[in-house]
Amino acid sequence: MKDADYAPKSVKTGSQKAAQPATAAELNLTVYNKPKSARREDHLRKSRPPIARMLKIHDMLRQGEYPNCTTISTEFEVSYKTVQRDLDFMRDQMSLPIDYDGNHRGFYYSKPVSSFPHVTMSQGELVALLVAQKSLEQYRGTAFEKPLQSAFEKMTSNLEEEGFFSIQELGEAVSFRPVGQAIQELRVFDILTKAVLEQVTVEFDYHKLNSPKSERRRVEPYHLGCIDNQWYLIGHDLVRGQRRTFAITRLSAPKILKQKFQRPADFSMESMMDGSFSAFETPKPSRVVIRLDAFATRLAAERVWHKSQKIKPLAGGGSEMTLEVGLAPDLENWILGWGNHAKVLEPNALCERIASIARSMALQYTV
Repeated sequence: MKDADYAPKSVKTGSQKAAQPATAAELNLTVYNKPKSARREDHLRKSRPPIARMLKIHDMLRQGEYPNCTTISTEFEVSYKTVQRDLDFMRDQMSLPIDYDGNHRGFYYSKPVSSFPHVTMSQGELVALLVAQKSLEQYRGTAFEKPLQSAFEKMTSNLEEEGFFSIQELGEAVSFRPVGQAIQELRVFDILTKAVLEQVTVEFDYHKLNSPKSERRRVEPYHLGCIDNQWYLIGHDLVRGQRRTFAITRLSAPKILKQKFQRPADFSMESMMDGSFSAFETPKPSRVVIRLDAFATRLAAERVWHKSQKIKPLAGGGSEMTLEVGLAPDLENWILGWGNHAKVLEPNALCERIASIARSMALQYTV
């Protein structure tokens, strides 16, 4: 399957720059009502490598030109190995019947191929894809930004659809505006991701909210989770002998150690946070009942705040919301965010806590 014997003495490389992550406006994925031949030429001119090369290779194979790695690499000014990867991808991932003919010293289709495999999407599916691309804003500055952007480009680089449709126009109609987005340090995120994937112990400085200074921690990292636009590391704290959750924004100077560990087979982020309202792990959920006025009822009913929530309508437009969640600061902050539109009815401990915070807040204002 290789034509190494026919490689030139020197192959030009590096003349094509790698494609940079594109914005929605730059993608400009347009589908044309044109004859297929004209659409093919448009696509070749506008596509980014490697899809442009693959389309050209496909045409050469269909026309019986028996191209080999040498002729293709010379035409596109890329390396011999790059062409080999393109051919492998077309054969293994696209299931195209590519074989090598020793007599012609080139590749050919061993079976008839009518057209190059395209991804066909409806307008609704393309809109959904754009929304997903826009939502990548929340991963900006993390280790996932470039891989996700690259994956999006690959998904959209070979779209075909009947009718004229431009994703650039959609980009002007849909947007995301993250509020309170956490500031992530890419290097820290990269190190923690590697430690989680390779299951190796990591140590770092951690500054708790209620502590005047940071302290060194040694942790077996189990999982990285994004909760309410904030990234957390969950792992076993070797010094304290307990599982702990660390906000990555409060973590610094991470260092991967040599010690390997085995993640517990029964560890599950979903079961761990089952009774939590948001990011705080709590030992036992409690029955929480909150009375909402008509204004808060309409807003609360528009979202699922927790999988256990139940809303019981009351006369006058108000309601009672019931939750089975752990009592923690994230729940308290959510309740306080409703202001005087919400009142905790159960449990008593939570009622007293909210009342105490409200009184303390009132003392800070003089009218």
